Amino acid sequence: MNRREFFGRAAGNLAAVSAMASAVKARPVAPSDTINIGIIGPGARGQAVMQNFLRVPGVRFSALCDVYEPRFAEARKVTGEETPAVRDYRALLDRKDVDVVVVATPLGLHEEHVLAVLESARPVYSEKDMALTLEGCDRVYAAVKRSKQPYQFGTQYHFAPWFQEAVARIKAGKIGQVTQIYSFWHRNSDWRRPVPDPTDAKLEHLINWRMYRDMSGGILAEFGTHHIQWANEIFAAMPVSVAGSGGIDYWKDGRELPDNVHVAYRYPGGQTLSFSAILTNAYEGMHAAICGTGGTIVLTQIGGTEYSEPGGPNSAAPGARAIKQGVFSAANYVPEIPQAGPGDIFTVPEGLEANLDFLAARSFIDCLRNNKRPEVDEDVAWMAGVTVALGNQAIDKKMFVEFGERAHLPA
Repeated sequence: MNRREFFGRAAGNLAAVSAMASAVKARPVAPSDTINIGIIGPGARGQAVMQNFLRVPGVRFSALCDVYEPRFAEARKVTGEETPAVRDYRALLDRKDVDVVVVATPLGLHEEHVLAVLESARPVYSEKDMALTLEGCDRVYAAVKRSKQPYQFGTQYHFAPWFQEAVARIKAGKIGQVTQIYSFWHRNSDWRRPVPDPTDAKLEHLINWRMYRDMSGGILAEFGTHHIQWANEIFAAMPVSVAGSGGIDYWKDGRELPDNVHVAYRYPGGQTLSFSAILTNAYEGMHAAICGTGGTIVLTQIGGTEYSEPGGPNSAAPGARAIKQGVFSAANYVPEIPQAGPGDIFTVPEGLEANLDFLAARSFIDCLRNNKRPEVDEDVAWMAGVTVALGNQAIDKKMFVEFGERAHLPA
């Protein structure tokens, strides 16, 4: 089977496509082969992803798709060529020079776009979350399993060297039994992006989709997914319940989603993940304290610090203060590189090997070339997506929500 057969798009109706996709067997791609990527949604976030995929040897972008045409000129500056562009994603999937597809559209469109890519028998790299709704997560999950195509979930913090170091220390028992994760991601801004014509309601909705329920899971999805994924991995389980609160309490500007949220997830072993996000104060930015019986690991956007509990691994000495043990970090990672606005291009400094988007892109391409399962696959994506969706239900209803049968991966 040659590379084109592996990455090739099935012809015919959707039933025939699904049948073929289910029979496709991935094989390694030779290092000398060029992998042609099509992207659906080359906006600010999409361009950041493009920049980092292009840092991986043997990768190029062969097609662009967006409903907002100004994105084409911006994205072509990233590719450095007159990359073909279309407004309809189906036209992109009709092209024979697209091997893999990146989906970087608003969350409310992930389900539609990812399902179409899978039906075309292509691997997919999708930005978070898997889908906006519980049912959408179920449908995408089932489609990935049915198609047998590689699927990677775009949560770049999984690849942070300091997070992986933290997991290794936790598994080695360095901080004893983890009982709680206390985390937050705080910013001080209205979270809006500039709109060329503020009087154009349709354009405003398109550019500021994160503010609206039909397209977004709000700040729990955009910020909290990373912390939720960490907790699911550290606790090796999904939550069994969640309590939540939040509201539109400061930025009263027509948005439909909260400007502050707080959720508390309970895990089957009695552990807790507490997460909050606000848009009115940026003190300490992103922070996750992983608390164990013998110590604590604190993670930020640039590294991690380990603290030990005095008196031994299970100490609970009254009034005792934790002892700083050591700091581990990625030496040259620059946090919060600004996202590009209209007309500006997100640029990753040369040699910034610790850039997390690059590490995620490189890992995905490596999986395609070596017939490996992505580290952040459909199982991880479904667990995170469902956890976010149920957390948003708890916030919206100001109530306690039990996961029930959704506390486990679908059979």
